[in-house]
Amino acid sequence: MGFGLGQNHPMPRYKFQVEVHPQYLSEQSDPDGDLYMFAYTITITNVGNVAAQLISRTWNVNDSQGTHEKIKGLGVVGHQPFLKPGEQFEYTSGTRLRTPTGTMHGSYFCVAEDGEKFDVDIPMFVLDALSDEPGKRNLH
Repeated sequence: MGFGLGQNHPMPRYKFQVEVHPQYLSEQSDPDGDLYMFAYTITITNVGNVAAQLISRTWNVNDSQGTHEKIKGLGVVGHQPFLKPGEQFEYTSGTRLRTPTGTMHGSYFCVAEDGEKFDVDIPMFVLDALSDEPGKRNLH
């Protein structure tokens, strides 16, 4: 039996869902100079039942030669979005690699309006300049 929590007061649930769509930017890349530029669009949705604010981010960027870069910073693209349950925030950012393929993953640090702190996992995704070459695109 709970302590004063009835059916009308569900336990707080702190959860953001993250969707990532990476894209190779051939026009900004220089393969002969070992420079591959990528954009990624991220949609963050508050699928919990408590409003919360994204405070900071941590990224792990890896290329296919084992080079690892850790990036930390406040907010995303200059924002620290406050999301009520069901609300979304979408942004596009970018990164560069010295190889045509690599991966990214990371996390967001968030604080709910009730003061609870929680982390949101950003699942690993692939950055791939090779499969995005003209003539090799998959149309959906």
